[in-house]
Amino acid sequence: MTAIARAVDVLVIGGGQAGLAAGYHLRRAGADFVILDAQDAPGGAWRHAWPSLRLFSPAQYSSLPGRMMPSPPGGGYPSAADTVAYLTDYERRYELPVVRPTEVRAVRRSGESLQVETDAGTWRARIVISATGTWWRPYVPHYPGIGDFQGRHLHTVNYHGPEPLRGRRVVIVGGANSAAQILAEVSPVAEITWVTLRPPRLLPDEVDGRALFGLAARRAGDGPGIGDLGDIVAVPAVREARDRGALKAEPMFGRITAEGVAWPDGTDLACDIIIWCTGFRPALNHLAPLRLRGSGGLIPVDGTQALGEPRLHLLGYGDWTGPASATLIGAGRTARDSVAEIMRQLGGPGVASGT
Repeated sequence: MTAIARAVDVLVIGGGQAGLAAGYHLRRAGADFVILDAQDAPGGAWRHAWPSLRLFSPAQYSSLPGRMMPSPPGGGYPSAADTVAYLTDYERRYELPVVRPTEVRAVRRSGESLQVETDAGTWRARIVISATGTWWRPYVPHYPGIGDFQGRHLHTVNYHGPEPLRGRRVVIVGGANSAAQILAEVSPVAEITWVTLRPPRLLPDEVDGRALFGLAARRAGDGPGIGDLGDIVAVPAVREARDRGALKAEPMFGRITAEGVAWPDGTDLACDIIIWCTGFRPALNHLAPLRLRGSGGLIPVDGTQALGEPRLHLLGYGDWTGPASATLIGAGRTARDSVAEIMRQLGGPGVASGT
């Protein structure tokens, strides 16, 4: 890349599942586009997940548009490694124009274009799709004494398997899927205490990611959302932990001490490690120059289009940018609708109506 800004009609920031889904539909629509990815290889955030992490549904229900994810050997729920392999093949199969590693540092207005500043030069685009996800912004809530703890703090992003925790006293914080899956594999080798803000709720065994998209879409209507049924998908490892009585949660502690955690009633617990399975925030710092964030920290959108900057679309960050859009199947469906709108903005024919 030279010092002169490269120009495209559509620039996608992020080469994970949402960015690739957008690329698929942009390719089908005949758009002039590029995908900039900060990673040095395909796979997005899945490349950094712990090895035993499983999707919440079988492969045939966890696919991007155009190509079915192959079932893993023996069937069942695909692993993080299976997902990386699938995304790698997907990117190559559709010859998506991914430029990596390229770190996007800022997006700014520049006349009729948006200017995208990277560590390898500047791009100009008529439309920008931000698809950077949330993995890169782990969230740890503040509790009194958090800085006094003499043990080790981990977040989901720092967890790489149970062996380093063998024989240790571990507190797992969080009442959703990551906490339950980590607890399931750590509890046989460590002394585990699970704490949650409210009692954890497992989905019925027959409900998994196959129903996730439909349930999420009903949140805006009169039907039940997934939160009305439960929070935790009972993948096989979680079912096994449940059946052996390991999924017992305690109320949330009130403060952290040098030796561990303490509850408001005076009860305390010594521990060596606290694992924070407390979620993520959208990775949106590159959009700060546009000054679009609302009072809640999110960018107000109509569908995926930013209300304060119609040349910007946000894809794959969760339900606020499309029903279940942080899932593989949800990202694909949201990308289809987003690209159709983008092609209308560009004066093109849009995309085909199929998946």
